[in-house]
Amino acid sequence: MNLPATGALTEGVVRECLAPLFSYTVQGMSVCDDPDPSVANGDGFSGAYLANHSLGRPPDATLDNVVRAMRLWYGRLDECWEDDRWMSEVQTFRSQIALLLGLDVPDCVVPKTSAGQGLRAVLNAFPLDRPLRVVATTGEFDSIDFILKTYTQRGRAVVKWVPPGGRQGGVPVFGPADVCAAVTPDTDLVIVSSVFFGTGQILQGVEDIVACAKRHGARVLVDAYHAVGVVPFDMTEPEVDFVIGGSYKYLRGGPGACYLAIAPQVLDDDRLQTLDTGWFAKKDVFAYRRPDPPEYATGGDAWMESTPPVLTAFQANPGIRTTLSVGVGRARAYNLDQQDALRDRFRSHGVDCFQPPDPEAYGAFTLVPHPDASGLAARLKERAVTVDARGGFVRFGPDFLTTTDELEAAAQATAACWG
Repeated sequence: MNLPATGALTEGVVRECLAPLFSYTVQGMSVCDDPDPSVANGDGFSGAYLANHSLGRPPDATLDNVVRAMRLWYGRLDECWEDDRWMSEVQTFRSQIALLLGLDVPDCVVPKTSAGQGLRAVLNAFPLDRPLRVVATTGEFDSIDFILKTYTQRGRAVVKWVPPGGRQGGVPVFGPADVCAAVTPDTDLVIVSSVFFGTGQILQGVEDIVACAKRHGARVLVDAYHAVGVVPFDMTEPEVDFVIGGSYKYLRGGPGACYLAIAPQVLDDDRLQTLDTGWFAKKDVFAYRRPDPPEYATGGDAWMESTPPVLTAFQANPGIRTTLSVGVGRARAYNLDQQDALRDRFRSHGVDCFQPPDPEAYGAFTLVPHPDASGLAARLKERAVTVDARGGFVRFGPDFLTTTDELEAAAQATAACWG
């Protein structure tokens, strides 16, 4: 990558320095010549891709790294474990995520195959002498909602659901005061999103929630899936206890490459030991000893489970490396400019989009309210504009690869598909 180390991103800089790294998805190059039409991608993706808040576009290096993993498998077989070829890639994944979270210790990051798996590991770390008392907002992602309701149904948890405290331009807004009001001395865990998946709202006042939880002896888990990689995020300021997230979206790492991050002060607390475990959480994994009681590894390694899915680390690392190289701050500034330009184009074409009073208080996508949001998204797809819908909103998520022409095409197509 010949991207300058400093300076703002511009469309010219992106075209010269970054777009060539994404030739399979940006320049229309074919990944392979597989005769199976379900595998080959023909001439590559075409159209305006504005679903980067859903599935991020991978760099070409992702394919190269996955091929490298497979060559190790074919060429080394079981030696991949012995010479640490596979686990070194897993450690790289942990180190890179730690950098994005502001953590000094990579082993605070525990690889998971989904953010929900990370949540269950936390829920299953608390004592079982009574149902877990949880406070969560109604704006959490479907997995969190579903898992918590399942635990409630099974008598494993009692959840206080905090609704939005108000609305801005028809968009629900969650506030720290409402969350804090639900926390009591018997609360065990508070769950909030850093950026809400449905609206893009950045939760202001997380430090107030953390302080309130600590006063009552509760832990705080933050879902940072829609923050890490696209909005500056540091789990040490304030000191949240757990963070869940993944690489599917802004980190360009695809499905299955997720994580649970555990604050160092939590790792030092012997009272929290998850039941979601396996032989990679053992001390001296490959010694095959079976002491009773079991002997755990140190630090975050004690939160590992069984044999990790190493291929997802190979799959995810190039995208995370790209994010670190570009810089979250630079990508954020460019994205805000893109969203501002997109909203201007919507207005010029008579499209009613959500105009946030403070754009910096929202994440990486723009909302267009519509009574048939899913139908509008489907009609846009027919016009080669890829977006998605949640609730009554269509979400438009540009990334630094999105061109000005694509923003204009999206606005024109939305106006044409409105009815």
